[in-house]
Amino acid sequence: MSAPAHPAQMPATSVWRQFYALTKPRVVQLIVFCALIGMVLAVPEVPTLAELLRMAEACLGIWLVAGAAAAFNCLVEKGIDARMKRTAWRPTARGELSDRQALLFSAALCALGSAILWFAVNPLTMWLTFATFVGYAVVYTVVLKPLTPQNIVIGGASGAMPPVLGWAAMTGSVDPEALILFLIIFLWTPPHFWALALYRVEDYRRAGLPMLPVTHGNEYTRLQILLYTLILFAACLMPFIYRMSGWLYLLAAIAVSVGFCGYAYALWRRYSDQLARKTFRFSLIHLSVLFAALLVDHYVL
Repeated sequence: MSAPAHPAQMPATSVWRQFYALTKPRVVQLIVFCALIGMVLAVPEVPTLAELLRMAEACLGIWLVAGAAAAFNCLVEKGIDARMKRTAWRPTARGELSDRQALLFSAALCALGSAILWFAVNPLTMWLTFATFVGYAVVYTVVLKPLTPQNIVIGGASGAMPPVLGWAAMTGSVDPEALILFLIIFLWTPPHFWALALYRVEDYRRAGLPMLPVTHGNEYTRLQILLYTLILFAACLMPFIYRMSGWLYLLAAIAVSVGFCGYAYALWRRYSDQLARKTFRFSLIHLSVLFAALLVDHYVL
């Protein structure tokens, strides 16, 4: 097998594709989508042109900082990524981008995104977004992930921040509605990632990461997934109970939550890698439908 091309020898278009890959585009798209939901829900009526402009600026700033956190994560975990099939393709793991390139790219994205949020949105959103960057890129990646099987639970606080960022961008405050959205994503994160970890357990074992299936076994992890989905079900009803949303959201929330709990129950009763994959994929559908229903409900009813 030939060695990877040195970054300096690669065509410019290829190098930029590698930089783009560092930002984990699919993950960042979901982050920005959740932040946008927070923005929309924070505005009672149809947004004005000025509010739409602020939303666009906030989405751009959040995208840049989230991309910076993803790039820093790829840099710190390049050795781990190289030992896992799921992540071995990443440019830092393959040596296609140098540590210096990845670090400067991450710093540039973070600085630019923070500047946009500070000057075009408001300082509160900038500080909350920067704190999320530190929480994910440093606290979770460097400290929690390699040390404790509760890494996903504790580190999930960073991943649950996007709606709070979006809400703060439009209101300049953090209100109970934003915290309800935070709670939903916070409780959704463990069963989502543990389903993935179940069928990727050997990858995590080889990488030396103390994910829950590695440290506590398959059966215990399946039970935790089931318990979390049940608690998540209750949390998904809170927007309706708090009168943030109407019946349309409630029906959608019940439908996808029953589905998620059904997958978790089936996984608990009888395990298979195929079912774990289906549970993981449905968790993505669950969150996407849930937040899309919040968006539609906000304008329809």
